[in-house]
Amino acid sequence: MKRVSIALILLLAFCKSPQPGASRTSSLPGHGAISIEVVPNPIVAKPVSGNTYDFPFDVVVRETAGRAVMISRVSATVYGPAGVKLGDESWDATRITAAGYSTNVPGNGELRYHFAPRQSVPNEIFSGVRAEVRVDGYDETNTPTSATTVVTVTK
Repeated sequence: MKRVSIALILLLAFCKSPQPGASRTSSLPGHGAISIEVVPNPIVAKPVSGNTYDFPFDVVVRETAGRAVMISRVSATVYGPAGVKLGDESWDATRITAAGYSTNVPGNGELRYHFAPRQSVPNEIFSGVRAEVRVDGYDETNTPTSATTVVTVTK
């Protein structure tokens, strides 16, 4: 199968939760913790021309334990029908900052990232596509935390 472009991977990566409105979180009690939400969920592809679409959505990262968290990495893996891996992408803190975003989530605070990538996508890619996104971070004691969420795209 044709490899999905990086822009589409990033688009898909920041979306729908395993259960609506929730993300899977890994953290230790008494330390920083994060959750992920994507709005809207699912992402609705907006036709521009031919096979070109805009994919507008917001990614919200919330700190849920009352301790500031530094985001160290955002990873996305895109899967097609039958679970076939189509591609993956990873942004470290340097890339996130270079894109103009903060990596510091204040205790009980949130970061909101808006994305609206434009991508040429074959119509068959919309059927059965999902992406898993993982956000990794650490609190002031260097204790790791992560959250994973899943998204679908419709047109």
